[in-house]
Amino acid sequence: MYNKINNKDIEFLTTIFKERVLVGNQISEDYFHDELGSSWNKPEALIKALTTEEVSAAMKYANEKNIPVVVRGSGTGLVGGSVCLYGGIMLDLSLMNKILELDRNNLTLRVQPGVLLMDLASFVEDEGFLYPPDPGEKSATIGGNISTNAGGMRAVKYGVTRDYVRGLTAVLPNGEIIKLGGKVVKNSSGYSLKDLIIGSEGTLAVISEAILKIIPKPSTTVSILVPFSTMEEAISTVPKIILAQVLPVAIEYMSKETIKESENYLGKKFPTHASEAYLLLSFDGQPNQVKYEFSTVSDLCLKEGALDVFIVDTQERMDNVWQSRGAFLEAIKSSTSEMDECDVVVPRNKVADFILYTHKIAKDFNLRIPSFGHAGDGNLHIYLCRDNLEEGEWKSKKEEIFKLMYSRAAEYGGLVSGEHGIGFDKKGYLLNLLGENQISLMKGIKKVFDPNSILNPGKIF
Repeated sequence: MYNKINNKDIEFLTTIFKERVLVGNQISEDYFHDELGSSWNKPEALIKALTTEEVSAAMKYANEKNIPVVVRGSGTGLVGGSVCLYGGIMLDLSLMNKILELDRNNLTLRVQPGVLLMDLASFVEDEGFLYPPDPGEKSATIGGNISTNAGGMRAVKYGVTRDYVRGLTAVLPNGEIIKLGGKVVKNSSGYSLKDLIIGSEGTLAVISEAILKIIPKPSTTVSILVPFSTMEEAISTVPKIILAQVLPVAIEYMSKETIKESENYLGKKFPTHASEAYLLLSFDGQPNQVKYEFSTVSDLCLKEGALDVFIVDTQERMDNVWQSRGAFLEAIKSSTSEMDECDVVVPRNKVADFILYTHKIAKDFNLRIPSFGHAGDGNLHIYLCRDNLEEGEWKSKKEEIFKLMYSRAAEYGGLVSGEHGIGFDKKGYLLNLLGENQISLMKGIKKVFDPNSILNPGKIF
């Protein structure tokens, strides 16, 4: 199907990338898999690009020689999206990590795709601005965030990555460089090709530069931590918060067990873990507005059965609480021998039902299934933990449980992935959910962008 890389190919790539071409044993095993490691394969060559022009040259050559190319940033994906299923070239963009321009007048930031989310956030905040998208994995690259349309904890108020991408420079599989969008706020100029590339998981084009929307940094930020006796009470309160004419930045849910995992992992104490379930909410804006909003929500939660409301209003406390929340994934991962994730999104009024359903499945299958997630937008992160199961039993249980969960999500009007994408690991579930007609349309779009199917082949469908 694809050509294998030979010595002539390596010689050509070396003329462009010099010492930034690695082959054979020079390639670290870290490049064989992503964060979860459920899919593995070795690239035949690893090249590290510095410029759009280098990316263009690599793609043009690979397209002419029919060599598959997979783009990678930090490798923090969870669905095998950056694994070289067919060998070929892994194009590492992590060295393209420059912040190129801060435009205060247009409230935009121009960056290369390898900039880490945590570095981007720190830079704009030091300048008095905020980049609202806030996925839990801060060491991910902005290119990866754009490729999966990452959401995160501020999505309730501010939306997701797509809402903050004004323009893209992208390299097509044939090496052609295109510029999409720009610094403009509105655009009705034909089909939105920019929005097709956002969330396409590196299957349509290589993102080599992005123009991002930023906003002035809010003057005040306050969080509240609200304990409930049961998860059902906690989650059922969320739609009432949304209807209370306030707009929290974030509404996260978590269980006592997940908090304990995080405490053990970080070696830090959470403010409390005496209750079974918690909501963690954040508010920002002008001081009077923030006070009104968190007071309104606090009173509402107490009315709905909350056991208490803890105000987290100092920077140290907020850092402690949100750092603990951000460590949940790594904490769960460190507690088990292997895990896999169900990254579903369901309507807000079905979140409680779905979480209770996962509790039933955990009991029926005698499997540990911790969860946490974004209660405010219905995006749930549910983890199946292998612990001491034999491999055959683990695979069998995992397959059956995923079928049950994704089927129930579909019944509720939900979708397979809220923010982590489909990659390789979840493609079968996407087909079952969307059906042949929608998958056929996606394949047609892929064919237009990438006639030879060399860019991240085998992913999504």
